[in-house]
Formats: sequence, C-alpha cells, structure tokens
Amino acid sequence: MPLGRKVDRSAETPACGSRSKGGLQPRDRPRCRPRNGTFPVAFPLRSCHATQANDARRDRAMAAGYYYERLSALDASFLGLEDSNCHMHVGAVSIFDAGPVRTPDGGIDIEKIRSAIHARLHLVPRFRQRIAYIPYENHPIWVDDKRFRLAYHVRHTALPHPGDDRTLKRLVGRIMSQPLDRKRPLWEMWVVEGLENDRFALVSKTHHCMVDGISGADLMSVILSPFPEDDPGVPEPWTPRPEPTRAQLIVDELVRRAEQPLAAAKAIIDTLRHPEQRVHQIADAIEGIMETLAPAFSPVSPTPLQVEVGPHRRFDWTDTPLTEVKEVKRVLGGTVNDVVLATVSGALRRFFERRGLNPDELEIRAMVPVSVRAHNERGHLGNRVTQIAAPLPVHIADPVARLHAVTETTKDLKESKQALGGEVLTAISEWTVPNLLVQAVRLAARTRPYNLIVTNVPGPQVPLYLLGAQMRTAYPVVPLFENLGVVVGLFSYNGGLFWGVNADWEHFPDLHDFILDIEHAFRELQAAAQAQLKRTARRRRALKAEPLRLAPREQATAS
Repeated sequence: MPLGRKVDRSAETPACGSRSKGGLQPRDRPRCRPRNGTFPVAFPLRSCHATQANDARRDRAMAAGYYYERLSALDASFLGLEDSNCHMHVGAVSIFDAGPVRTPDGGIDIEKIRSAIHARLHLVPRFRQRIAYIPYENHPIWVDDKRFRLAYHVRHTALPHPGDDRTLKRLVGRIMSQPLDRKRPLWEMWVVEGLENDRFALVSKTHHCMVDGISGADLMSVILSPFPEDDPGVPEPWTPRPEPTRAQLIVDELVRRAEQPLAAAKAIIDTLRHPEQRVHQIADAIEGIMETLAPAFSPVSPTPLQVEVGPHRRFDWTDTPLTEVKEVKRVLGGTVNDVVLATVSGALRRFFERRGLNPDELEIRAMVPVSVRAHNERGHLGNRVTQIAAPLPVHIADPVARLHAVTETTKDLKESKQALGGEVLTAISEWTVPNLLVQAVRLAARTRPYNLIVTNVPGPQVPLYLLGAQMRTAYPVVPLFENLGVVVGLFSYNGGLFWGVNADWEHFPDLHDFILDIEHAFRELQAAAQAQLKRTARRRRALKAEPLRLAPREQATAS
C-alpha cells in the first residue's frame, strides 16, 4: 500500500476501460452509473457525467472513422511539468538470473526477449500510441503510432568488466538522464547484459503521463509471469487506427466545450435533489482542500535537499527483507509504512549532520503519493494518485521515539482529508483552463512545501519470471520534480523491500553515503526491537522464577 491514506474506491463502478482479449479497448468500456463512496457522491463533477461525455466523444470519433483519447488533466500535467532538467519518466531496475535466456556464446538472447514483449504488447495498447495535440488549445491526446517499431523501444547494451552493481547504477543514471522522444510512444526497455554472477537486468523507462505506481506494478505482470515455464505465445495482429484531422479535432473540441456546462448543470441538479446526502460530504471535500493547500502556506526548512535540479542523475539502491521490517513494527508498533518513514527520518538526520546542519532545528516534510485507484481499476493506464504531506521527525535522536512520533503523525493523516482534498482539486482541474494544474504545481514548488518525495509501491509477493529467468530484485526509479533533488522510491516484491533513490548528479556526489544512512537507520530500529524482545524475555523469566506468595488469610486456610 502506498504510504499514507489509501482512499477506498472498491465499491465504485469500474473505470472506463476493461480487460478483454484485445487489451484495454475503448469500445469495451462500460457506461458509468451513480457510484457509492465519499468523493464521487460529494463532488460529482469528476464522476459519472464527465465520464459519459468522454465515452460519447470517443464513440462519435470511432463512428466517424478515426480514433484518439484525450489525456486527463493530471496525466497532461506530467507532460507540462517536463523540461530539459526535470524528466517526467518513471522506471525500474529489475535484475534476473541469466540462465534460461543465455545464448551458446555466453550472451543474452535479446531477440527472444523482444519477441516475448511483442507477444504481450496487445495487452497494453497505450504502448503503441504517441502524443498529439488539439489545435489552439494544445491539450495532449493519444493516437496510434503508425510508425511504431518495437526494436526502437526494446534496446540492448552491455556492461564493461567486471559488471558489478556500481557500474550498473551509473548506467541507470545515464539512461534516466535522457528524455523520451515525444514523437514516439513514451517508453523504453533496456536489456543489460554483462552483470557478474550470471545475471542480466531490465531497465524500464515509461513516461509518468502513462502510468502511476499502482498501474505500473500491473504492467510488470503483463510482461512477466508467475510460472517459469510460461509461454508468451505469438503476437496478435495490430493495425493502427486512423488519427483525426486538424478540422475533426477542432470540431470535437467545440462540442466538448458545449457539453461542459450541461454536464456541470446535471451534477448540480443531482446535488440539489439530495441535499441531505450531500452537505456533510461537500463539507468534507472543502476541509480536504484546505488541508491539501496548507503546506504551500507553511514552508519547510531550507536544506541541501532543495536544489536547482539539473539534467543529470545519480541512482543508487539498497534492499531490506520484508520479514525484518514486519518484525520491527510488530515489536515497536506502527505499520510497515511507519517503519519506512522512521527509517528515512533517521537517515536524513545523519545526512544533515554530515552536511553541517543541526537536525534538531529543522522542520522536514515529505510528499507522500497516495493511490486513489480502485481495486477494479488495477491494470488500467493513466494516473489515479493524489498526495499528502507527512512531517519527518529528524529532530528526534532516539530511533524508538522517532518511530512513535511517525506513528502518531500517520494516525492523524489517516483521519485527515488531505487525500480527498487532493483528488477534488485534480477533479476541478478537468473543468478549468488548460495547464492550470501545471502552473499550480510550479507555483507550489517555489513555496517549498516539501523537502523530498517518499513513495512506496506494493508488488507481488511471489517470484516472477521472464522466459524462465527469475527476477531477483526490482528497484523503482521515481522522477525528480522542480526544486526537489532527491526522491526515495520503494517496491515490495517476493519478501523483499527494495529502495531506489534517484538524485541530482551535481548536488549529491555523496548519494551512496545516504544509502548507508538508510541501512544504519534501519539497523538502529532493529537493535531497539531486539533489545525490547530481550527485556520482555527477562521479565517473563523473572515472573516464572518468583515463588508464589499466598496472602495471610490464604496461608491460614492452607494450614
């Protein structure tokens, strides 16, 4: 589960997309019906009416013989936020045993891997689509890429001897420093051979406008399999659908703008018909908006984490057995996510001391993405996330007290309405002028509401395979945003918790020291948990060894 509060959407109608034999196809998408749950009822502008309008426009376009999909305001914002220094692609570094895909000459069978990806590509149609723009409004849309070539996207490289992890990390930093080509589908997959100990790596790179962390985890299961003997099959035939002309896009946009007031009016009428059901929920939405905006008016302490981000990246990683994390939370209290935030807090305390700052005087806050994706929306592309602001108690030296402070804070955050407020603001952006969300995010970044980003993505707890080659580790790569020079991403998989830390190249030459700080901070929590277990065991032994003493009346009765 992502760190922070997860908004429950399990009771909602499936989003406009369904998995069929041909993948997520627009014509398969069900019509919306009024949905239960706090946010869609309290703020219906985002739910049923808007989605029905999107479906109607898509149906009209397909009936006219062309196809496109308009990006949501949130998805489009990741394109708008991207510049020459801040690249908005997410990724992962997955390391595999090489044996099953090893060639007779000792290399990796790149064509075999490329064929396996080709065979599964029909399950994710977005990976054959590119970005185009609506004239005048300049809002992005998805269209099929008639020039799509898989060989361009699935790439091959090799590490020099000895092929250790340090060399791979440097390669990942260089790969992530290069922007994706906007004229092509916005993804790359690098097959990296030459790793020591008979391993190879897949380095994935996908633009954030296509996936969030939760849906990205589902994309992995499309390419990989829980069965080592799984056969990817043969590729399904694919023909790109015609894209609209400039005139067709202009007409569709005029129709869309004409429909917006009607959809808003229907939403308002629906609210007025049931005021007793809406007042409390609308109040919650307003409270959530205020809580979401509050960090922008309360800047955090300036630290070396907030820098002018350049185009180049450093990437490093570590991993922690999930059983050890769960043991710490069992003994000391809290949740796995609380242990993660307490570990990051302890690591930052050491980092600031090494940089010459007094952590006791700092107010540190992390932006924690929160999934609002329903269970029935898993596997759908696009972003369904908001965020909360989580204070990090770097001023507390004792690791146990630090964990308890995090636990109390996250309890308050779970009871707050920050996640709801973020979702409402995102919904409002769908009905406002283009790029408003982008400008709002950039303005907020200049007020220093956060020091860094910490995001945790759940993954499968079973081994996954690519053509029989088992994936051993998977480290997430999260993009840097304006003025935020470090991002901490976590991914849980097959009993492990894998940390991937992305940072600006120029400002963080000591990134590996920060990785060591993370490891040290977790060992502190482990040691505290073990000490607690020993104290508990001593008390139990003392109670067992203490003789049973009867009260005076009981002694007389016994005699």
